Amino acid sequence: MPFYHSLGKIPPKRHTIFRKSNGDLYYEQLFGTIGFDGMYSNIYHEQRPTQVKEIKGQYSVAPKIARANNIQSYRLKGFQVPAVADYLESRKAVLTNSDCTIILAAPKNLTQEYFYKNTDADELLFIHKGSGILRTMLGNLEFTYGDYLLIPRGIIYKIDFSTEDNRLFIVESRRPIYTPKRYRNWFGQLLEHSPFCERDIRKPSALETYDERGDFLIKVKKKDEIFDMVYATHPFDVVGYDGYNYPYAFSIHDFEPITGRIHQPPPVHQTFETDAFVVCSFVPRLYDYHPNAIPAPYNHSNIDSDEVLYYVDGDFMSRNDIEPGHISLHPAGIPHGPHPGATERSIGKTQTQELAVMVDTFKPLMLTDEAMKIADESYYQSWLDS
Repeated sequence: MPFYHSLGKIPPKRHTIFRKSNGDLYYEQLFGTIGFDGMYSNIYHEQRPTQVKEIKGQYSVAPKIARANNIQSYRLKGFQVPAVADYLESRKAVLTNSDCTIILAAPKNLTQEYFYKNTDADELLFIHKGSGILRTMLGNLEFTYGDYLLIPRGIIYKIDFSTEDNRLFIVESRRPIYTPKRYRNWFGQLLEHSPFCERDIRKPSALETYDERGDFLIKVKKKDEIFDMVYATHPFDVVGYDGYNYPYAFSIHDFEPITGRIHQPPPVHQTFETDAFVVCSFVPRLYDYHPNAIPAPYNHSNIDSDEVLYYVDGDFMSRNDIEPGHISLHPAGIPHGPHPGATERSIGKTQTQELAVMVDTFKPLMLTDEAMKIADESYYQSWLDS
Protein backbone atom coordinates (compact mmCIF):
# COMPACT_ATOMS: atom_id res chain seq x y z
CA MET A 1 0.00 0.00 0.00
CA PRO A 2 1.90 3.09 -1.18
CA PHE A 3 0.70 5.58 1.45
CA TYR A 4 2.56 6.49 4.63
CA HIS A 5 0.75 5.89 7.92
CA SER A 6 1.70 6.33 11.56
CA LEU A 7 -0.25 5.20 14.62
CA GLY A 8 0.58 5.20 18.34
CA LYS A 9 3.94 6.07 19.90
CA ILE A 10 7.20 5.92 17.94
CA PRO A 11 10.69 7.31 18.56
CA PRO A 12 11.96 10.28 16.53
CA LYS A 13 14.55 8.09 14.77
CA ARG A 14 14.27 4.45 13.71
CA HIS A 15 16.67 1.82 15.09
CA THR A 16 17.39 3.96 18.16
CA ILE A 17 16.73 3.65 21.91
CA PHE A 18 13.01 3.85 22.76
CA ARG A 19 12.25 3.43 26.45
CA LYS A 20 9.12 2.90 28.51
CA SER A 21 8.36 5.13 31.47
CA ASN A 22 10.04 2.57 33.77
CA GLY A 23 13.24 2.65 31.73
CA ASP A 24 12.79 -0.68 29.96
CA LEU A 25 13.14 -0.84 26.18
CA TYR A 26 10.34 -1.19 23.68
CA TYR A 27 11.21 -3.85 21.09
CA GLU A 28 11.45 -2.79 17.44
CA GLN A 29 10.43 -5.06 14.57
CA LEU A 30 10.95 -4.40 10.88
CA PHE A 31 7.85 -5.71 9.10
CA GLY A 32 8.46 -5.86 5.36
CA THR A 33 8.17 -7.82 2.13
CA ILE A 34 10.39 -8.73 -0.83
CA GLY A 35 13.43 -9.00 1.37
CA PHE A 36 14.39 -5.46 2.32
CA ASP A 37 13.25 -4.05 -1.03
CA GLY A 38 9.45 -3.91 -0.65
CA MET A 39 7.05 -1.90 1.47
CA TYR A 40 7.66 -2.07 5.22
CA SER A 41 6.66 -0.70 8.59
CA ASN A 42 8.68 -0.30 11.79
CA ILE A 43 6.71 -1.70 14.72
CA TYR A 44 7.36 -1.22 18.45
CA HIS A 45 6.29 -3.93 20.93
CA GLU A 46 5.87 -4.09 24.68
CA GLN A 47 7.49 -7.56 24.62
CA ARG A 48 9.83 -9.38 22.27
CA PRO A 49 7.66 -10.70 19.37
CA THR A 50 9.72 -13.90 19.17
CA GLN A 51 8.61 -15.85 22.24
CA VAL A 52 7.16 -19.16 21.07
CA LYS A 53 6.32 -21.52 23.97
CA GLU A 54 5.00 -24.50 22.06
CA ILE A 55 4.08 -25.79 18.60
CA LYS A 56 1.14 -28.06 19.32
CA GLY A 57 0.68 -29.57 15.88
CA GLN A 58 -0.08 -28.96 12.24
CA TYR A 59 -2.67 -29.98 9.70
CA SER A 60 -3.19 -29.53 5.98
CA VAL A 61 -5.63 -27.08 4.43
CA ALA A 62 -4.34 -27.65 0.89
CA PRO A 63 -7.09 -27.48 -1.75
CA LYS A 64 -8.08 -30.87 -3.14
CA ILE A 65 -7.95 -30.57 -6.92
CA ALA A 66 -10.83 -31.95 -9.01
CA ARG A 67 -10.04 -30.45 -12.45
CA ALA A 68 -6.35 -29.68 -12.90
CA ASN A 69 -6.55 -28.92 -16.63
CA ASN A 70 -9.81 -27.24 -17.52
CA ILE A 71 -11.22 -25.50 -20.60
CA GLN A 72 -14.89 -25.67 -19.60
CA SER A 73 -16.85 -22.62 -18.45
CA TYR A 74 -18.52 -23.11 -15.08
CA ARG A 75 -21.04 -21.42 -12.86
CA LEU A 76 -20.51 -21.96 -9.12
CA LYS A 77 -23.44 -21.27 -6.80
CA GLY A 78 -21.53 -19.65 -3.98
CA PHE A 79 -24.34 -19.33 -1.46
CA GLN A 80 -24.61 -23.13 -1.47
CA VAL A 81 -21.35 -23.24 0.49
CA PRO A 82 -22.63 -24.18 3.96
CA ALA A 83 -22.30 -21.83 6.90
CA VAL A 84 -19.72 -23.09 9.42
CA ALA A 85 -19.18 -21.82 12.94
CA ASP A 86 -15.39 -21.40 12.92
CA TYR A 87 -13.80 -18.74 10.70
CA LEU A 88 -10.90 -20.83 9.38
CA GLU A 89 -12.99 -23.98 8.98
CA SER A 90 -15.57 -22.00 7.00
CA ARG A 91 -13.03 -21.06 4.31
CA LYS A 92 -13.58 -23.29 1.25
CA ALA A 93 -11.08 -22.98 -1.59
CA VAL A 94 -12.86 -23.28 -4.94
CA LEU A 95 -10.25 -22.13 -7.50
CA THR A 96 -6.47 -22.15 -7.26
CA ASN A 97 -3.16 -21.91 -9.07
CA SER A 98 0.43 -21.28 -8.01
CA ASP A 99 -0.20 -17.52 -7.66
CA CYS A 100 -3.54 -17.28 -5.89
CA THR A 101 -6.43 -19.15 -4.31
CA ILE A 102 -10.07 -18.03 -4.42
CA ILE A 103 -12.07 -18.90 -1.32
CA LEU A 104 -15.70 -18.69 -0.23
CA ALA A 105 -16.55 -18.50 3.46
CA ALA A 106 -19.68 -18.26 5.59
CA PRO A 107 -18.50 -18.08 9.23
CA LYS A 108 -21.15 -18.05 11.96
CA ASN A 109 -19.14 -17.51 15.16
CA LEU A 110 -19.14 -13.91 16.32
CA THR A 111 -15.44 -14.20 17.21
CA GLN A 112 -12.60 -16.72 17.52
CA GLU A 113 -10.59 -17.65 20.56
CA TYR A 114 -7.39 -17.86 18.50
CA PHE A 115 -5.42 -15.37 16.43
CA TYR A 116 -4.54 -16.04 12.78
CA LYS A 117 -1.54 -15.27 10.56
CA ASN A 118 -1.06 -16.14 6.89
CA THR A 119 2.70 -16.17 6.23
CA ASP A 120 2.50 -17.04 2.54
CA ALA A 121 -0.16 -14.78 1.07
CA ASP A 122 -1.73 -11.37 1.18
CA GLU A 123 -5.45 -11.77 1.83
CA LEU A 124 -8.13 -9.69 0.11
CA LEU A 125 -11.48 -10.20 1.85
CA PHE A 126 -14.61 -8.91 0.13
CA ILE A 127 -17.56 -8.58 2.51
CA HIS A 128 -20.71 -9.71 0.70
CA LYS A 129 -22.78 -10.16 3.85
CA GLY A 130 -22.01 -9.13 7.39
CA SER A 131 -20.31 -6.41 9.37
CA GLY A 132 -17.94 -6.16 12.30
CA ILE A 133 -14.39 -5.27 13.26
CA LEU A 134 -11.15 -6.55 11.80
CA ARG A 135 -8.80 -6.57 14.79
CA THR A 136 -5.10 -6.65 13.97
CA MET A 137 -1.70 -6.15 15.59
CA LEU A 138 -1.54 -2.81 13.72
CA GLY A 139 -4.97 -1.49 14.70
CA ASN A 140 -8.63 -2.08 13.99
CA LEU A 141 -10.88 -1.53 11.00
CA GLU A 142 -14.66 -1.49 11.04
CA PHE A 143 -16.21 -3.18 8.00
CA THR A 144 -19.60 -3.72 6.40
CA TYR A 145 -21.25 -4.86 3.17
CA GLY A 146 -19.18 -4.01 0.11
CA ASP A 147 -15.84 -3.53 1.85
CA TYR A 148 -12.55 -4.90 0.62
CA LEU A 149 -10.18 -5.69 3.50
CA LEU A 150 -6.54 -5.93 2.41
CA ILE A 151 -4.48 -7.89 4.97
CA PRO A 152 -0.78 -8.13 4.08
CA ARG A 153 0.99 -11.44 4.70
CA GLY A 154 2.31 -11.82 8.22
CA ILE A 155 -0.35 -9.63 9.87
CA ILE A 156 -1.78 -11.26 13.01
CA TYR A 157 -5.53 -10.76 13.14
CA LYS A 158 -8.93 -11.94 14.28
CA ILE A 159 -12.41 -10.91 13.17
CA ASP A 160 -15.36 -9.95 15.37
CA PHE A 161 -18.60 -10.28 13.41
CA SER A 162 -21.81 -8.45 14.34
CA THR A 163 -24.13 -11.27 13.25
CA GLU A 164 -24.01 -14.96 12.33
CA ASP A 165 -25.05 -14.30 8.70
CA ASN A 166 -21.75 -13.61 6.94
CA ARG A 167 -20.58 -14.27 3.39
CA LEU A 168 -17.00 -13.58 2.28
CA PHE A 169 -15.26 -13.77 -1.09
CA ILE A 170 -11.53 -14.13 -0.40
CA VAL A 171 -8.49 -13.97 -2.66
CA GLU A 172 -5.20 -15.26 -1.26
CA SER A 173 -2.28 -13.85 -3.23
CA ARG A 174 1.24 -15.22 -3.10
CA ARG A 175 2.37 -11.94 -4.65
CA PRO A 176 1.96 -8.57 -2.90
CA ILE A 177 -1.30 -6.78 -3.76
CA TYR A 178 -1.03 -3.12 -4.76
CA THR A 179 -3.16 -0.30 -6.09
CA PRO A 180 -2.68 -0.21 -9.89
CA LYS A 181 0.51 1.63 -10.83
CA ARG A 182 -1.16 3.27 -13.84
CA TYR A 183 -3.35 5.19 -11.36
CA ARG A 184 -0.28 6.64 -9.57
CA ASN A 185 2.29 9.29 -10.39
CA TRP A 186 6.02 8.80 -9.80
CA PHE A 187 5.59 9.96 -6.18
CA GLY A 188 2.97 7.25 -5.53
CA GLN A 189 0.06 9.70 -5.32
CA LEU A 190 -3.17 8.61 -6.98
CA LEU A 191 -3.76 10.56 -10.17
CA GLU A 192 -6.77 12.65 -11.12
CA HIS A 193 -8.08 9.98 -13.51
CA SER A 194 -7.94 7.26 -10.85
CA PRO A 195 -11.40 5.88 -9.97
CA PHE A 196 -10.61 6.33 -6.26
CA CYS A 197 -8.29 8.49 -4.19
CA GLU A 198 -6.47 8.45 -0.86
CA ARG A 199 -9.55 9.79 0.95
CA ASP A 200 -11.34 6.53 0.12
CA ILE A 201 -8.69 4.36 1.82
CA ARG A 202 -9.56 3.60 5.45
CA LYS A 203 -6.44 3.07 7.55
CA PRO A 204 -6.26 1.28 10.92
CA SER A 205 -7.23 3.15 14.06
CA ALA A 206 -7.98 2.22 17.68
CA LEU A 207 -4.67 0.47 18.26
CA GLU A 208 -5.15 -2.30 20.85
CA THR A 209 -2.16 -2.70 23.16
CA TYR A 210 -1.93 -5.50 25.72
CA ASP A 211 1.16 -6.02 27.87
CA GLU A 212 0.22 -9.54 28.96
CA ARG A 213 2.00 -12.84 29.44
CA GLY A 214 0.25 -16.22 29.17
CA ASP A 215 -0.65 -18.80 26.54
CA PHE A 216 -1.86 -17.20 23.31
CA LEU A 217 -2.82 -19.49 20.41
CA ILE A 218 -1.87 -18.21 16.96
CA LYS A 219 -2.87 -20.34 14.00
CA VAL A 220 -0.14 -19.79 11.41
CA LYS A 221 -0.59 -20.76 7.77
CA LYS A 222 2.55 -21.81 5.91
CA LYS A 223 2.67 -23.81 2.66
CA ASP A 224 -0.99 -24.83 2.91
CA GLU A 225 -0.67 -26.11 6.47
CA ILE A 226 -1.92 -24.61 9.73
CA PHE A 227 0.50 -24.66 12.67
CA ASP A 228 -0.94 -24.23 16.17
CA MET A 229 1.67 -22.04 17.86
CA VAL A 230 1.46 -20.91 21.49
CA TYR A 231 3.10 -17.57 22.20
CA ALA A 232 4.17 -16.38 25.64
CA THR A 233 2.94 -12.80 25.15
CA HIS A 234 -0.19 -11.21 23.72
CA PRO A 235 0.23 -10.68 19.94
CA PHE A 236 -1.51 -7.29 20.17
CA ASP A 237 1.24 -5.58 22.17
CA VAL A 238 2.18 -2.90 19.63
CA VAL A 239 2.47 0.62 21.08
CA GLY A 240 3.10 2.29 17.75
CA TYR A 241 4.36 1.94 14.20
CA ASP A 242 4.90 3.84 10.98
CA GLY A 243 5.45 2.90 7.37
CA TYR A 244 3.68 1.63 4.27
CA ASN A 245 2.87 -1.99 5.15
CA TYR A 246 -0.41 -2.32 7.07
CA PRO A 247 -3.99 -3.55 6.59
CA TYR A 248 -6.59 -1.21 5.13
CA ALA A 249 -10.20 -1.10 3.93
CA PHE A 250 -11.75 0.19 0.72
CA SER A 251 -15.46 0.09 -0.11
CA ILE A 252 -16.58 -1.02 -3.56
CA HIS A 253 -19.23 1.69 -3.20
CA ASP A 254 -16.42 4.30 -3.31
CA PHE A 255 -15.17 3.11 -6.70
CA GLU A 256 -16.05 5.79 -9.27
CA PRO A 257 -16.69 4.13 -12.65
CA ILE A 258 -14.97 5.27 -15.83
CA THR A 259 -17.43 5.47 -18.73
CA GLY A 260 -17.32 6.52 -22.39
CA ARG A 261 -19.26 6.97 -25.61
CA ILE A 262 -18.64 3.34 -26.54
CA HIS A 263 -18.08 0.23 -24.46
CA GLN A 264 -15.01 0.45 -22.23
CA PRO A 265 -12.67 -2.56 -21.78
CA PRO A 266 -12.42 -4.38 -18.42
CA PRO A 267 -9.19 -2.60 -17.31
CA VAL A 268 -11.18 0.57 -16.57
CA HIS A 269 -12.70 -1.37 -13.65
CA GLN A 270 -9.32 -2.35 -12.19
CA THR A 271 -9.04 -1.89 -8.43
CA PHE A 272 -6.03 -3.97 -7.32
CA GLU A 273 -3.11 -5.58 -9.12
CA THR A 274 -0.28 -8.04 -8.73
CA ASP A 275 2.15 -9.25 -11.37
CA ALA A 276 0.08 -12.46 -11.59
CA PHE A 277 -3.57 -11.30 -11.59
CA VAL A 278 -5.81 -8.25 -11.33
CA VAL A 279 -8.99 -7.51 -9.37
CA CYS A 280 -11.73 -5.32 -10.85
CA SER A 281 -14.92 -3.78 -9.45
CA PHE A 282 -18.07 -3.53 -11.56
CA VAL A 283 -20.35 -0.93 -9.98
CA PRO A 284 -23.58 0.92 -10.86
CA ARG A 285 -22.82 3.29 -13.73
CA LEU A 286 -24.17 5.06 -16.80
CA TYR A 287 -23.97 3.08 -20.00
CA ASP A 288 -22.17 4.16 -23.17
CA TYR A 289 -23.71 7.27 -24.70
CA HIS A 290 -22.85 7.04 -28.41
CA PRO A 291 -26.22 7.07 -30.24
CA ASN A 292 -25.45 3.66 -31.75
CA ALA A 293 -23.64 2.18 -28.75
CA ILE A 294 -24.20 -1.42 -27.70
CA PRO A 295 -23.88 -1.41 -23.88
CA ALA A 296 -23.45 -5.17 -23.64
CA PRO A 297 -19.80 -6.29 -23.72
CA TYR A 298 -18.55 -7.59 -27.03
CA ASN A 299 -17.53 -11.23 -27.40
CA HIS A 300 -13.89 -11.59 -26.46
CA SER A 301 -11.33 -14.35 -26.36
CA ASN A 302 -9.61 -15.31 -23.15
CA ILE A 303 -6.24 -16.09 -24.69
CA ASP A 304 -3.93 -15.13 -21.85
CA SER A 305 -6.04 -15.35 -18.69
CA ASP A 306 -8.84 -17.07 -16.81
CA GLU A 307 -11.72 -14.76 -15.91
CA VAL A 308 -13.60 -15.15 -12.63
CA LEU A 309 -16.63 -12.97 -11.95
CA TYR A 310 -18.24 -12.95 -8.51
CA TYR A 311 -21.77 -11.56 -8.67
CA VAL A 312 -22.71 -9.42 -5.68
CA ASP A 313 -25.95 -7.59 -6.40
CA GLY A 314 -28.07 -5.85 -9.04
CA ASP A 315 -28.98 -6.63 -12.65
CA PHE A 316 -26.34 -8.69 -14.42
CA MET A 317 -27.20 -7.49 -17.90
CA SER A 318 -24.86 -9.74 -19.89
CA ARG A 319 -25.86 -12.97 -18.13
CA ASN A 320 -29.04 -15.03 -17.96
CA ASP A 321 -30.05 -16.83 -14.78
CA ILE A 322 -27.38 -15.31 -12.52
CA GLU A 323 -27.96 -14.60 -8.83
CA PRO A 324 -25.96 -12.95 -6.03
CA GLY A 325 -23.20 -15.24 -4.79
CA HIS A 326 -22.75 -16.98 -8.14
CA ILE A 327 -19.29 -17.25 -9.69
CA SER A 328 -18.67 -17.57 -13.41
CA LEU A 329 -15.40 -19.09 -14.60
CA HIS A 330 -14.43 -18.41 -18.21
CA PRO A 331 -11.09 -20.15 -18.80
CA ALA A 332 -8.33 -19.19 -21.18
CA GLY A 333 -8.50 -20.76 -24.62
CA ILE A 334 -12.12 -20.11 -25.59
CA PRO A 335 -14.14 -16.95 -26.37
CA HIS A 336 -17.07 -15.83 -24.28
CA GLY A 337 -19.53 -12.98 -24.29
CA PRO A 338 -23.12 -12.00 -23.57
CA HIS A 339 -25.70 -14.71 -23.22
CA PRO A 340 -28.25 -15.09 -26.06
CA GLY A 341 -30.56 -12.08 -26.12
CA ALA A 342 -28.40 -9.95 -23.81
CA THR A 343 -26.90 -7.84 -26.61
CA GLU A 344 -30.31 -7.04 -28.03
CA ARG A 345 -31.78 -6.28 -24.59
CA SER A 346 -29.00 -3.85 -23.80
CA ILE A 347 -29.61 -1.52 -26.77
CA GLY A 348 -31.18 1.70 -25.59
CA LYS A 349 -30.50 1.06 -21.91
CA THR A 350 -28.91 4.03 -20.13
CA GLN A 351 -27.56 2.58 -16.89
CA THR A 352 -26.84 -0.58 -14.91
CA GLN A 353 -27.10 -1.34 -11.20
CA GLU A 354 -24.77 -4.35 -11.29
CA LEU A 355 -22.24 -4.96 -8.53
CA ALA A 356 -19.55 -7.59 -9.04
CA VAL A 357 -15.90 -8.44 -8.34
CA MET A 358 -13.72 -9.82 -11.12
CA VAL A 359 -10.40 -11.68 -10.83
CA ASP A 360 -8.38 -12.24 -14.00
CA THR A 361 -5.45 -14.60 -13.53
CA PHE A 362 -2.56 -14.99 -15.97
CA LYS A 363 -2.12 -18.68 -15.13
CA PRO A 364 -4.92 -21.25 -15.49
CA LEU A 365 -7.06 -21.93 -12.45
CA MET A 366 -7.78 -25.43 -11.17
CA LEU A 367 -11.20 -26.36 -9.79
CA THR A 368 -11.30 -28.00 -6.37
CA ASP A 369 -13.53 -30.66 -4.86
CA GLU A 370 -15.34 -27.85 -3.01
CA ALA A 371 -16.02 -26.12 -6.34
CA MET A 372 -17.55 -29.24 -7.86
CA LYS A 373 -20.01 -29.49 -4.96
CA ILE A 374 -21.60 -26.19 -6.07
CA ALA A 375 -20.90 -26.36 -9.83
CA ASP A 376 -23.40 -26.07 -12.66
CA GLU A 377 -21.71 -28.36 -15.19
CA SER A 378 -24.13 -27.45 -17.98
CA TYR A 379 -23.26 -23.74 -17.82
CA TYR A 380 -20.86 -24.00 -20.76
CA GLN A 381 -23.84 -24.84 -23.01
CA SER A 382 -25.80 -21.73 -21.99
CA TRP A 383 -24.65 -19.79 -25.11
CA LEU A 384 -26.44 -22.21 -27.46
CA ASP A 385 -29.49 -20.90 -29.29
CA SER A 386 -32.55 -22.58 -27.84
